[in-house]
Amino acid sequence: MRVAKAIELTDEDRKTLERWARGRSTPARLVLRARIVLMATAGAQNLEIAGRLGTSRQTVGLWRSRFLAKGLEGIAKDAPRGGRPPRQRRKVEARIVEATTQTRPPHATHWTTRTLAAELGVSHAMVQRVWKAYALTPQRLRSFKVSNDPRFLEKLEDVVGLYLNPPEHALVLSADEKCQIQALDRTQPGLPLRPGRCGTMTHDYKRHGTTTLFAALELAEGKVISTCLPRHRHQEWIRFLKLIDGQTPPELDLHVIADNYGAHKHPKVKAWLARHPRFHIHFIPTSSSWLNLVERFLRELTDKRIRRGAFSSVADLIAAIEAYIAAHNQRPKPLVWTASVATIMAKVARARTSLDTTRSA
Repeated sequence: MRVAKAIELTDEDRKTLERWARGRSTPARLVLRARIVLMATAGAQNLEIAGRLGTSRQTVGLWRSRFLAKGLEGIAKDAPRGGRPPRQRRKVEARIVEATTQTRPPHATHWTTRTLAAELGVSHAMVQRVWKAYALTPQRLRSFKVSNDPRFLEKLEDVVGLYLNPPEHALVLSADEKCQIQALDRTQPGLPLRPGRCGTMTHDYKRHGTTTLFAALELAEGKVISTCLPRHRHQEWIRFLKLIDGQTPPELDLHVIADNYGAHKHPKVKAWLARHPRFHIHFIPTSSSWLNLVERFLRELTDKRIRRGAFSSVADLIAAIEAYIAAHNQRPKPLVWTASVATIMAKVARARTSLDTTRSA
């Protein structure tokens, strides 16, 4: 009778196989293969392993031999499958990729599988397979903007320096306004979430006015100083600076990171700052809102409290915003900046090169 070869494991291989065998997020096929190898290591024969794991003796023998031949890599990935080479796709995939990336349909902004297939005289399934192979998704679009600020590097080094090496005896605050937040009320109540159905809300709404949220994220602890005001002129910005002044320890300097909105640079704001020398304003480069960390908090506020909310009045909206911020401040978490100036400048250089190439094409 044939006897399967014994398997010996290193400590590292055993730990990996045990992790695979019990991993909840591990694919089921890999869990089975790991269990086969572990039982084989314990001395069990193929027929016994097959009976205990509910599989066939041939399957056990296959993965046992694969592990003996290639180790962990032999069971982690399937071997290349046979079959006829895709000759037809090879003839047209270059045309499909070129048309998808270099052209646009005459009466639309992007290709679909069917419009491109009709244009090139192939099947839409062929276009779909090529797009999947090359990870092409013309139906998706992301927004971006490369800053043209002539002092981009200077401002970047200033702000990133505050993030990575904050000054002693000072607080660093990232501040901004979220303007024109609408108090929208739905015309009908939404249907609740239940198994097999997501929550719903009506597409139409009633407008009940707007408010502007002024928020400053204190980077060391992650707490937020905020107020809601009806407008966002320089007068409101000064009121917000006074609020920050009153809610922070008076012996500390305050380094406030802000964008280039005109109200932040108004002559009366500059005069007020001159009378309060502990305030130091640091402006981010133009078109670089990603550099202002408070934007992340404002995005979370929008996603988790405002976008799917229903508000019968501006007062109701303000109460919801204040409740969210109060809950955040009970358990604040600081946002940690990790990107260096060199890393950011390398990405900016690549983006500018791509833009220049696109313009010259």
